[in-house]
Amino acid sequence: MNEWQEAEQHVERAHELYELGHWDEAESALRRALTLNPYQAEWHFNLGLTLAAAGRPEAALDALTEAHRLGDGIESQSCLEIAGVLLDLDRPEDAIGWLREAIERNPSSLDAHVQLIDVYALLDRHDDAELHFYLALQLDASSATAYATMAESLIDRRQLDRAMWCLQEASRIDGTLPRIAARMAYVCSLTGRLERARQLYTREIRENPGDADTIVDFGRLLVDMHRPREASEKFHRALELVPDHLDAHFSLGELADEDGDADLARRHYLVVEKLDPTYNGVRRRLARVLMLQAERTNDQHATRAARVLALQDLADAKRDEYEYDALRDLAELLLDLRLGNEARAAGDLLVAARPGDASSHHLLAVAHFGAGDSAAGIEASRRALRLRPDHIPAVHNLAVAYLRRGELVRARYWVRKGLALDSDDRGLRRLRAYLRVHALRSIAGWVAMLLRPSR
Repeated sequence: MNEWQEAEQHVERAHELYELGHWDEAESALRRALTLNPYQAEWHFNLGLTLAAAGRPEAALDALTEAHRLGDGIESQSCLEIAGVLLDLDRPEDAIGWLREAIERNPSSLDAHVQLIDVYALLDRHDDAELHFYLALQLDASSATAYATMAESLIDRRQLDRAMWCLQEASRIDGTLPRIAARMAYVCSLTGRLERARQLYTREIRENPGDADTIVDFGRLLVDMHRPREASEKFHRALELVPDHLDAHFSLGELADEDGDADLARRHYLVVEKLDPTYNGVRRRLARVLMLQAERTNDQHATRAARVLALQDLADAKRDEYEYDALRDLAELLLDLRLGNEARAAGDLLVAARPGDASSHHLLAVAHFGAGDSAAGIEASRRALRLRPDHIPAVHNLAVAYLRRGELVRARYWVRKGLALDSDDRGLRRLRAYLRVHALRSIAGWVAMLLRPSR
């Protein structure tokens, strides 16, 4: 047997192993074939597919790029596969060039246009996504995947009527398309048609009972419908199918959290935090649960663990771009954990994210006060009031700050100003009563001094 025949046998064996899902053995067989003949583009391509299936996208990218370099008539297909791997690596911008090249090499490539719809939607370039949707329809007016993919862009933009129409068209063209009924259910849930959404999820699960993602989505709908017991059953069913399903564990943690079962919430959040520490603010959730546990039991270990989690989240927030609500949640958590200096850092990020938002400056002010820097707190409170003159919390903080500094005239000024804005504010009314008592005591002391007999 010559080397060429031996290499072909390794490739055939690799195909068999691939079909059986034995990725490591398939990879070994392909690498043996490539050792004998490293110039076969199709073998590099198959190696890339095998590595991608095995969850090794970086290695898959190298193999597919080599297949593309060697050419041999598979350039357009290798471009598509490279783009898919880049999406798995969260590199959508890099995927665009490969998809464009796929279209240049094969102008009739429907898959490339459909993938570009998806990529541009991910990048919030929805006009470009819509352009490629229409280009895809020019190639195939009955492309169910084009309609379904375009629907996701429309959902992101909350153009829900158009999204539903696209999903209905996709379902009409190909009723077997995965998760179409589930996506229609999701759109119905966004428009408040919860019972219709429930019916659609039921239909999807009846047709695809092993789809854990749909089962979790159904559970979240049941939470919105105030049916927590049924929701919990769905989440547990999803875990039976996929034991490490992050969404299911997180949702069960939320249910336990809302039910006051801190221990159960902690267990589910710990699973999520171990698998993906950046998942949906799970560190903050877990830190808050631990903090409440520490307050209830005086557990210093839980307090330290909560602070470590919060500080890790702050480090991530400084490195990555957190959404505003996540930053605010983090800043409030750091304040609750009495980490004043760190809360100030989070407050700075808040102000940088929304410099024209009075509440950002107010929260930064609270952080300054918590760190013992009353001057910076006063200045931040004043900035909040310049942006929003009726911001009562900022007025309250100024009154308290001046009271603590012994500047009673200024404290009274801010109390009067606040009560003029909201005469029923209980905090300001208590401050006014305190200042009145303080004034009466001062007057009484002054009168006593005058009446004191001279010696």
